Amino acid sequence: MAGVYIACAFALGLAARAVGMPPLVGFLAAGFTLDAAGFAAPDGLEAIAHAGVLLMLFTVGMKVRLRNVVRVEVWGTALIHLAVSTALVGILIVYGLGTGWVAALLIACALGFSSTVIVAKSLDEKRELSAFHGRVAIGILIVQDLVAIAVLGLSQGMAPSPWAIALLALLPARRLVHRLLDAAGHGEILLLLGIGLALAGGYGFEALGLSGELGALILGALLADHPKAQELADTLWGLKEAFLVGFFLLIGMSGLPGPEAFVLALVALALLPLKGALFYALLVAFKLRARSGVLAGLALANYSEFGLIVAQAAAARGLLAESWVVTLAIIVALSFAVSAPLNRASHAVYVRLSPLVLRFERRQRHPDDKPISIGAADAMIFGMGRVGLGAYEELKARGMRVVGLDSDPGEVARHLAEGRRVVYGDAEDPDLWHRLHLDGLSAVLLAVPDLEAKRFAIHELRRAGYRGLLSATNVYPEEAADLLDCGCTTTYNYYEQAGAGFAERVWATLREEDEKTERRDPEG
Repeated sequence: MAGVYIACAFALGLAARAVGMPPLVGFLAAGFTLDAAGFAAPDGLEAIAHAGVLLMLFTVGMKVRLRNVVRVEVWGTALIHLAVSTALVGILIVYGLGTGWVAALLIACALGFSSTVIVAKSLDEKRELSAFHGRVAIGILIVQDLVAIAVLGLSQGMAPSPWAIALLALLPARRLVHRLLDAAGHGEILLLLGIGLALAGGYGFEALGLSGELGALILGALLADHPKAQELADTLWGLKEAFLVGFFLLIGMSGLPGPEAFVLALVALALLPLKGALFYALLVAFKLRARSGVLAGLALANYSEFGLIVAQAAAARGLLAESWVVTLAIIVALSFAVSAPLNRASHAVYVRLSPLVLRFERRQRHPDDKPISIGAADAMIFGMGRVGLGAYEELKARGMRVVGLDSDPGEVARHLAEGRRVVYGDAEDPDLWHRLHLDGLSAVLLAVPDLEAKRFAIHELRRAGYRGLLSATNVYPEEAADLLDCGCTTTYNYYEQAGAGFAERVWATLREEDEKTERRDPEG
């Protein structure tokens, strides 16, 4: 029987990708198809789905720095948006459907939340969790989750356990967990530790009457500054992707609604642009650039699976009709189907909207969102990860003036502390190319991981008039031809050419040894 669910998810996920949509849209469609065919959710699917969500949020947490959450643009935007949207949608429900105020405000509040899973997955796929707008969006989601916990407690008539104060022990326990990460090494032991920590954070918080999703995210955030955090996230990647298929199937199998529910779902979908626009307006009011506001607003323009949990709890207490739970499930699922492809094209959407949204941008900028200056440089490197860092050090050793750009402020600060010339910059930022002075550059190296980001950067560099050497990394052979067609001068496959670099190092070492031998024994 399990083969039927896997085959259906695979077939529709493949079909979704074939038409340019993310596979998760196909997984949702698979859930609806199975439910319509009379299949019930199998035993264990809910546990798998929940584990997938916990693993996802745990890996997201490892890329989040908690200090970003306490910023005014994060909690201010989250709370004002939730208050305004709850009030307006609540009024619409009361006077449009004749629903009571308590039920209307619960529904409106549930619709005010955005999906942590969808937003995190979308940002992760585009490598934008560390970008400024990604950090702001995740911070807003954390604040929303905290509010959701309070609403959930009120709707269930319960409060967190008195033992929740024991969570203060997480801070001193952080050192112990760091030691476990050091001792775990690599491979399957590290994988098991990651699974254990994610589930411990989730189920531990639930045992204390708190959100398991928030627990997994917070536990991951406590590990964000560990050197092995990225390796652990990469190790967990395939497993959490597989488990998340169960989550999307479960959402799709939540029930088939009647015609009235579909009408309400379409109305809710029509409100999504307003939801995103309100996020944009608030973020720009907090001095973010128009681009950051648009990208964060697009990421957050969806409805949350957490809203379903709140609705189910309210329905269990008789505060909400059961029919609303099914309706909200359809609303959430359809918002996922709309949000996922929209976020894939978010940068193109911003380019189209930029003539309009730039009018509302404030002159005074947020400190993390100001224009950048690279100074005098011969070579510029986008992406200061391991490959970018290696290129930086090699070019600098050869006497070139090198500057690096990276979209992660934490990485920028680390490189600056270690004496490197690195500034904050996002290769996918259309405004970046209008602020950079490319005169004097003889080489630009693109070491960012995302293929779309490299394509975009190549296009913008050539459009800005740069005619110098332009090189980009690639993983797959077909990517190299694509990058060359876009205008790249040369490409570098660091998997295929790692062997050549290894051999070159060995050859150089052998020559050094031969020279030492000749100096010791010139007649030998």
